[in-house]
Amino acid sequence: MANAGGLPVEAGVSSVPQREDDESFADFAYRILCDELIVLDIKPGEPLNDEVISKRLGVGRTPIREAMKRLESDHLVVAYPRRGTFAAGVDIKDLAEISEIRHLLEPAAAARAARMASPKLRQELRDIAREVEQLLPGMQAQQDLMRLDMRVHRTIYRATGSRHLQDVLIRYDNLATRIWSLVLEKLPPVSEHIAQHIELLECIAAGDSEAAARLTAQHVTDFEKLIRAVL
Repeated sequence: MANAGGLPVEAGVSSVPQREDDESFADFAYRILCDELIVLDIKPGEPLNDEVISKRLGVGRTPIREAMKRLESDHLVVAYPRRGTFAAGVDIKDLAEISEIRHLLEPAAAARAARMASPKLRQELRDIAREVEQLLPGMQAQQDLMRLDMRVHRTIYRATGSRHLQDVLIRYDNLATRIWSLVLEKLPPVSEHIAQHIELLECIAAGDSEAAARLTAQHVTDFEKLIRAVL
């Protein structure tokens, strides 16, 4: 999976978070690399050298290769025989197809979360709604807003109680967020877009599946309009 040529991008990536106690080395490597690929800290088309990544993350090369395989199945990296592994490109033309898939799945997931979430998760949804409400007024950096949006989405996906649905939703949300990252500097402040989550989270926590589906459909539509406005 290593790439022998060119300067590896990993040297310029920001400091690495710590591995969680219950996290395998492969899961840790996957989590860090996935985040860096989504927010374009690792630029599209840049090589990923498993030896360099191994040293940077303090993880053996075998877990790095395992993480790379998962990232390839997520369409975040591309591996070429005898050439190596590279960050996947970001094609704006994919926005329509990604949005169509999200229009089908995201409202259904929100409705399912409203029906299926455990009492503990419902409280977590309420807590994150309050957190979003408190954080938004002081959060100016677009990338911070984007990460907050991702965190909210992943909490909702987890509340569905379906691992298979969660995996699919995360994959397409990741691809949508990469497009968002590509045009981030051109966008106006997106705090209003993020604020839509407050009502959505409260509806899911309250078990209102119909409202949750409706608000989610609107959120996905608004996201696509937001991106297309600057293309």
